[in-house]
Amino acid sequence: MDYKKTNAPLNTVTRDMIELSQDTGNVYETVCIIAKRANQISGEMKHDLEKKLQEFATLSDNLEEVSENREQIEISRYYEKLPKPTLIATQEYVDHKIYFRNPDEKPNLD
Repeated sequence: MDYKKTNAPLNTVTRDMIELSQDTGNVYETVCIIAKRANQISGEMKHDLEKKLQEFATLSDNLEEVSENREQIEISRYYEKLPKPTLIATQEYVDHKIYFRNPDEKPNLD
């Protein structure tokens, strides 16, 4: 899912963890699923931001030549205003957009 097009809230939302963990039956497992997805989203966001900021990188690091670039600041502000990865991952989990499985559980072959 594209984190830029998410409907996740910008602020923290209080959630009922018992209700949230009905799919897994285990609160800890639910938190681990959301945390792993949040780490994936965070990595994607960091990679995208670094890729966009590479365009503004200069080869010489002279303090006299360093100046603020308005486009670079706008890009950074855009990423700061996005919902946090944990909020995006939680919203994906609530919307059933995350596929997860427990490798320790044996599949039913009945």
